Amino acid sequence: MSVVSLLGVKVLNNPASFDAKYQFEITFECLEPLQKDLEWKLTYVGSATSSEHDQELDSLLVGPIPVGVNKFIFEADSPDLKRIPTSEILGVTVILLSCSYDDREFVRVGYYVNNEYDNDEMNNDPPAKTVMEKVRRNVLAEKPRVTRFAIKWDTEDSAPAEFPPDQPEADAVEDDGTAYGAEEEELEATEAEAVEGVKEGGEDEEMAGAEDTSGAPATKAEDEVSDAGSEDLEAESSGSEDEDIEEEEAEGDGDEDMEMGEDGDGAAQTETGKEQNMHGQHAGEVMVH
Repeated sequence: MSVVSLLGVKVLNNPASFDAKYQFEITFECLEPLQKDLEWKLTYVGSATSSEHDQELDSLLVGPIPVGVNKFIFEADSPDLKRIPTSEILGVTVILLSCSYDDREFVRVGYYVNNEYDNDEMNNDPPAKTVMEKVRRNVLAEKPRVTRFAIKWDTEDSAPAEFPPDQPEADAVEDDGTAYGAEEEELEATEAEAVEGVKEGGEDEEMAGAEDTSGAPATKAEDEVSDAGSEDLEAESSGSEDEDIEEEEAEGDGDEDMEMGEDGDGAAQTETGKEQNMHGQHAGEVMVH
């Protein structure tokens, strides 16, 4: 829990010329007495590609801090142009308002800042050399980005936890990995015994099956009966094919009767019966093959 909470920040002189001072009205709440002062700081980001061009515009120590809601005005100078790349003076950049306690930052507020000329003509066709007298800044105060950090204040109890708390009861619990390994070994042993029993029983069953199935060889008469049966099946198969051809021709005639004849119901019943016969014959062919 933070001892100091930022309640609000208001940008006072906005928009303003580029070289005007920054002014912020800051409101915060202190929940308990503090032994040290709060340090507020404003940083200007001079380049989006490198932190070497960042500038600390100003810093302020506020204290002693009374318990309750507090408000003050923070004022900072404009950035030094010599430390900003010429190509990045105009355009969008960022300013950072931060607060620390005992060199530990606990809150940071970021704002986008747009630097441009004060007229459309120069913005549409900017001169080769920047005319700073015509440049104005506009802080996008409606969309701040607030980041908070947990820090240690005056007591050890307020320090954030760096490691998870100790759990001595967890050490008394049996390790799941050991029990799981023992169950696996027992299961593997049971499976091995079962496999050995199947192998021994399988050999006996094969021998017994061989004795049961052994018998006298088939006689010549039985072979002839088998051959005759196969011939009959082939004859039936060929006969069914001839019938299919005849039925297809008949079915074609039935279609013509459906279109040209007057007695539509009788033709429909005839065609349905033929289709049923065809299905039955096709099923017989599948069984033969």
